[in-house]
Amino acid sequence: MRGLLRGVLLVAALAGGGYAGLRAWPIGEEGARITLDGDARRGAYLARAAGCVACHTDTAAEGPALAGGAALDTPFGSLVPPNITPDFEHGIGGWTPEDLGRALREGISPDGEPYYPAFPFEFYAGFSDRDIADLWAALATVPPVAETRGETDMRFPFSMRSGLKLWRATALFEAESAPVLGRSKEWNRGRELVEGAAHCGACHTGRGLLGGLDATSFGGNDDLPGGSVAPSIRAAALKDAGWTANALAYALETGITPAGDVFGGSMTEVVEQGTSFLDEADRRAIAAYLLDPETELSEIDALAQLR
Repeated sequence: MRGLLRGVLLVAALAGGGYAGLRAWPIGEEGARITLDGDARRGAYLARAAGCVACHTDTAAEGPALAGGAALDTPFGSLVPPNITPDFEHGIGGWTPEDLGRALREGISPDGEPYYPAFPFEFYAGFSDRDIADLWAALATVPPVAETRGETDMRFPFSMRSGLKLWRATALFEAESAPVLGRSKEWNRGRELVEGAAHCGACHTGRGLLGGLDATSFGGNDDLPGGSVAPSIRAAALKDAGWTANALAYALETGITPAGDVFGGSMTEVVEQGTSFLDEADRRAIAAYLLDPETELSEIDALAQLR
């Protein structure tokens, strides 16, 4: 009996030591101070392109802008996009530009805790200090809202944020959106948006059991939060479905498909709160990039195959 008790205590001690080690495991890097004066107009445009408004606003419930989005039901629990208005208690009023940069580019909170990958920080890793300064300036113009739309409720053991450090070590990737030599200005702008700010792969790429992106980028996802489905947006699939560059650019503005139908599910909000605000050149750039067969050999594929 004493041997069993000692064994139980040993296991408990090892588990406790492991948890303490995870808690102490540092992640991310301390970035330099961001001293640039932000352009609120450019920041507002980037916030639309990046889906900030669509995700952090509960439009179905007519909630205030950026005061928190609708809950996302996942296999791991319920995630609620937080209030990102300048309210000091309920929002990000107590943050600094550096806090915003670390959250967006590294997925780390001001307290040093990792964010869940439902927040597509992987795709924002290439944001420049200029991007962060502009976003910061834009968010400062939003009326502060003193409310919280709900609380994230993850099931054990996913409720232990420290465990996300292990996930980051095995499944985290950084999308590559830098320009490619020899490609057109339009194609490279499409790449910057699709692989970066617009984070198309976050929904249109399947995920494994632990939430890491599959090797086949843009191949579709049948298991989105809330039971939604995102089809393949690889070039061949789009062309087989009758999409052209003109049709895709038009759909990103209006939500109307080549068949005369309209987008459904979460894509409705993506268009209404995001891509419809982009200029025509950017929508055409997205279409040009997605409809190019060479895009299927994207950096996401290469990085995923290395994992």
